[in-house]
Amino acid sequence: MTGEKNLHELLKGMTPKLIEGEYVFSTVQNLETISREDTICEFKEKEGVTIVIEKNKADDLQLSYDYVASWITLTIHSSLDAVGLTAAFAEELAKYDISCNVIAAYYHDHIFVAKKDTTKAMQALTALAEKYS
Repeated sequence: MTGEKNLHELLKGMTPKLIEGEYVFSTVQNLETISREDTICEFKEKEGVTIVIEKNKADDLQLSYDYVASWITLTIHSSLDAVGLTAAFAEELAKYDISCNVIAAYYHDHIFVAKKDTTKAMQALTALAEKYS
């Protein structure tokens, strides 16, 4: 199943959905002590493995983190080779001084924003989508 590539259609149909909870990014040297069922995702870097995990699970595992985030999923099935979607929503969020950390998965784009910016980010993303409806 191929995802959407047309930028207008992507923006029109992106429909942001807030995933309840608090999420953190942490880095570990060894994943052996962490159940993969507990992680949202992981990315191997030279310095260590970055994981995204629910805050309460990170606390239970005594993992360090600096950033508590909300998770927003854009519900449209975007193609991995679509051009411009990330730039468009990042630019819109930047207008409101909202930092975003983006993970593009096979079906959807996932945006992590600082917990304090959740409401403002949802409003900005919803308004952006409505501009294209």
